[in-house]
Amino acid sequence: MSIVAIVGRPNVGKSTLFNRLVGKRDAIVDLTSGVTRDRHYGKSDWNGVEFSVIDTGGYVDQSGDVFEEEIKKQVRLAVEEADCILFLVDAREGVTSMDEDVAVVLRRSRKPVFLVVNKVDSHKQVHDVAEFYKLGLGELYSISAVSGSGTGEILDAVVASFPVGAGHAPVGAGHAPPLQGGESDETEPEIPRIAIVGRPNAGKSSLVNMLLGNERTIVTPIPGTTRDSIHSLYNAFGLEFLLIDTAGIRKKAKVKEDIEFYSVMRAIGSIEQSDVCILMVDASRGFESQDINIFSLIQKNHKGVVILVNKWDLIDKESNTHKEFEALIRDRIAPFKDVPILFTSVIQKQRILKAVETAIAVYKRKSRRIPTRELNDIMLPVIEQHPPPRVKDKLVKIKFITQLPKEYPLFVFFCNHPQYVRESYQRFLENKLREKFDFNGVPIEIFFRQK
Repeated sequence: MSIVAIVGRPNVGKSTLFNRLVGKRDAIVDLTSGVTRDRHYGKSDWNGVEFSVIDTGGYVDQSGDVFEEEIKKQVRLAVEEADCILFLVDAREGVTSMDEDVAVVLRRSRKPVFLVVNKVDSHKQVHDVAEFYKLGLGELYSISAVSGSGTGEILDAVVASFPVGAGHAPVGAGHAPPLQGGESDETEPEIPRIAIVGRPNAGKSSLVNMLLGNERTIVTPIPGTTRDSIHSLYNAFGLEFLLIDTAGIRKKAKVKEDIEFYSVMRAIGSIEQSDVCILMVDASRGFESQDINIFSLIQKNHKGVVILVNKWDLIDKESNTHKEFEALIRDRIAPFKDVPILFTSVIQKQRILKAVETAIAVYKRKSRRIPTRELNDIMLPVIEQHPPPRVKDKLVKIKFITQLPKEYPLFVFFCNHPQYVRESYQRFLENKLREKFDFNGVPIEIFFRQK
């Protein structure tokens, strides 16, 4: 899947275009907490081709030269990571010095750059956009992000620029560093991909080094030491999988803008190309809002998950400390509570192998395909015993169930009135599926269709 970055100076309509491309305002992933100008990520689709979209919003501090320098950093990072760039400018304000600064960076890149003139809201403005040709970026596209006018033309051009087969490969696949031993990512075997994710300093790189038995990645107490997603092939103790160490996903308020932008982009790509994520939590800091954000990102991407609470040796324990901590986590990740939670100390090598064994087990459960006959033989009696409640005097009858051929468990329940199935009953069915077929650590989806 290709990556499209929207860049430009503040207030040219980048977020408006982003929302239009991803289809709705809520269809974005916000990895940081409390600040609307944080990096936003989403998925889009045009004529059957899927791609990721990144909104590189303006820097919060709007003070003179500092503001302009931060914008330049963001543009350079977006150019480095993205497969193509949408350079957004404002038709109403014309060419500004900041537009020219951004254009200088883009002209030097080897990435496809599309000059998009926004806020062309009437035919009278069409001829006013010619001045943007002076930026030296070739053809320009006039759009109105608010109304959607012109977006189809630019999307046609963007999709045509993708490499053949793009839109079907995992995000980040074209950016992954070589495997250990020099093997390129083009020859990566068809084995489970396990990504180690979490906040900075949770112990991700230490876990990777401990598993591989060497200093595969640099480990320091400095946040942001790991900048790239490091891929390593693990083959020991009867287990074989691709291990991905990622940069810490951090809160914006605690780091410099460019470092956060870089690390989050890498971690996002690693999550989207993985099969299972081991979410590492620092026990000494507790299970905080940023851990919940990362967990939600894993869930929304339909990846298997194992929560690994590290640095457990630093905690003063009483008889129920373990159970209380686990109950806190399950309460905060509700309603998806059916997740393996392990407590470890990487430094003391406690339950390290258990963590990867659990991740492999989650991968196998995630890949399981339940025969339609078995699914109906088990679930239909459960539904008959606990039928859907009446809604508006409508009796919902579920007649048939099947699992769709997806990379994660997705079930379709065929019934006479799918629109009247309440969310609470959907959760009941999901819990029964988990109970009967063991989907521990695996996000599942349920849909209802007319029969």
